[in-house]
Amino acid sequence: MKNYSLLFLIIGIGILVLITQKLILPLVYDVVKSDAFLIDSKDQGSQLPISNSMTDLAFLHCNNYIKTELGSDYSVAFPEKPLNAWSLGNYEYVINAELTLTSSTNTSTKKYACRIAYANGDNLDGALDMANWSVEGIDGIDEL
Repeated sequence: MKNYSLLFLIIGIGILVLITQKLILPLVYDVVKSDAFLIDSKDQGSQLPISNSMTDLAFLHCNNYIKTELGSDYSVAFPEKPLNAWSLGNYEYVINAELTLTSSTNTSTKKYACRIAYANGDNLDGALDMANWSVEGIDGIDEL
């Protein structure tokens, strides 16, 4: 009986591999080739840093979010422009910038990254309103 158990295990693994290769993977490849995950947007992603009106607004909204989250315990100073800004496509951005953070005990300069998304897609009428943006995450500021 012990020899048969090992044989059944090997046969079961072989059948599982065949089902995966012949049935499941072709279906996955068909879905990936299709337009199921394609989002049609005027905002194209880029691997290179960019600077345009939307990245400027994303930087402004990230800074306002940081000021709000830090509250009155800290004084925050931001530069005019971010160090870098990337568009991920579909109005999602990553902003890399510095800030000067002053508390009652010390002053420090911190680099941070902010991922932010504009919710209204190609309709840019509400881009100035922070309610149309969502901050997905901020990294580099321990005080948040």
